[in-house]
Amino acid sequence: MTTSERGPKTSNINVRRGDPLVEITDVQKHYGDFQALKDIDLTVNRGEVVVVIGPSGSGKSTLCRTINRLETITSGTIRIDGRDLPKEGKDLATLRADVGMVFQSFNLFAHLTILDNVTLGPIKVRKLRKADAVREARALLDRVGVGQQADKLPAQLSGGQQQRVAIARALAMNPKVMLFDEPTSALDPEMINEVLDVMVSLAQEGMTMIVVTHEMGFARKAADRVVFMADGQIVEEATPEEFFTHAKSERAKDFLSKLLTH
Repeated sequence: MTTSERGPKTSNINVRRGDPLVEITDVQKHYGDFQALKDIDLTVNRGEVVVVIGPSGSGKSTLCRTINRLETITSGTIRIDGRDLPKEGKDLATLRADVGMVFQSFNLFAHLTILDNVTLGPIKVRKLRKADAVREARALLDRVGVGQQADKLPAQLSGGQQQRVAIARALAMNPKVMLFDEPTSALDPEMINEVLDVMVSLAQEGMTMIVVTHEMGFARKAADRVVFMADGQIVEEATPEEFFTHAKSERAKDFLSKLLTH
């Protein structure tokens, strides 16, 4: 697929870069009688930044977590780089190495130094030599602005610094796509921008990203496409300019009006 070709079948907007990397087709997710995801069709192309927004309980985080199988789906298919999502075992571990994930909470190992947190995955999963893993980890920590914190424990860092370490840890696995599930929601307001700045730079460098967030400024600045969800469904997709100035669905218009009045 070329950059001038159409993107996902549910959208009529052009995509920025390459061929499909994440393909979600007719995905349903049930928790007992409750249906959390309904008829989800979404394709994210290589190098594209897709921001998923919507009210609380709309299924955003559930969708994000199904892409690396932290949540199983009831039916439908999810493909990463042309391969169906593995169910378990070594293939699933390999898939998770290819799909970086940054959570609301930082999930760093409290007893390990920052450097050890970042090198653990590459050494254990990617089988990288320790010297190579350390060199790459230090470069990544410098890249996200916490290089001088490498020998500290997570508790010695601010929340914003810890989240930047979490991003570096995910990048250390050299993932094909990065998932962000509300990465700034646990941060104090003054720490949010330092994390968003790192994410914007990743987007500008061409990292494929799926970002669940309430940060509308980030969506405007970095997204190629905004996906609006409500009640477990994708209600609307558009470029940031189209969505924020000319939302089509009443559900999206109502959501945006509440943002503007609070």
